[in-house]
Amino acid sequence: MMRITSTKRRFSHKHLIKNIFIFVYHLLETTMNYRQLSPPDYLKKHIRFFWTLESDDSAMFTRSFRTMAEGCPGLIFQSPDKGPMYQFDKKLPHIFIYGQSTRHADIQFGAVFSTIGVCFFPNAIKAIFGFDAYELTDDCTCLDLIARKDGFLLSEQLLETESLADRIEVLCAYLFFKLQKNTRYEDETMQFAITRIVQSKGNISLKELQDYLQLSERSFERRFKQYVGISPKLYSRISRFQAVLNQLRLGQHDRLTDLAYENDYADQSHFIRSFKEFAGCSPLQYQKQSMQQVENFYERVI
Repeated sequence: MMRITSTKRRFSHKHLIKNIFIFVYHLLETTMNYRQLSPPDYLKKHIRFFWTLESDDSAMFTRSFRTMAEGCPGLIFQSPDKGPMYQFDKKLPHIFIYGQSTRHADIQFGAVFSTIGVCFFPNAIKAIFGFDAYELTDDCTCLDLIARKDGFLLSEQLLETESLADRIEVLCAYLFFKLQKNTRYEDETMQFAITRIVQSKGNISLKELQDYLQLSERSFERRFKQYVGISPKLYSRISRFQAVLNQLRLGQHDRLTDLAYENDYADQSHFIRSFKEFAGCSPLQYQKQSMQQVENFYERVI
């Protein structure tokens, strides 16, 4: 009989940003081995993709990376025998889920990795785990403690398997169990709102969206925060920021001023302030480091 503990511990590592997985892209020429994998069909509504990252290069030094706000929660499993991850000099749990982040943050890695991650869709915290998404905004919590309440010795099962593929299967089985258990937490109305905001690149009238959904302003904001973790307004701002990032990466602009006005920023000063809030650097600094970064993660030079 598996022993289940009711102890609940919250790890308050503020501003834990969700795309921790992305940093590998700019390190492909090192000894790191990265793979991105599609989820099984039964999890595709809630998981964007799985990723794995391995490195045995003990000659490398500890690296510091800066993440950016993206709008998606996630899950990280770091094999305990391969070394931990740190944020603000605090060691993170070896398996944890994290919620929405509202700004940039710094994360440190050791030289040796064996890591599996899950990039969820914004609805996943509420839909899969059953608690309000805002409980994990700018925060993370140990997944082992949650799994033990369900009768799963998740860490033990992951460590008993040797291949990354088998470990992903273990995670899929547990996540599917949680999803089936928590089906009452699906909210198609809020999922529709998320889709519209993303499709509009954050430039949508929230009042018109609220009216279309036949919700009061208070009810809309309450349900959205429960389902996504942040307010519709902040989620729209992050979606707009991500649209600008995509244009920068693809070189779809002549001047930064053009990006500001094309994405409905009041002026260039407003654009730069917002960019720094979510990225931790100015648009110009981001462009200068573009050879070292892809998506929402770049290495800090200390």
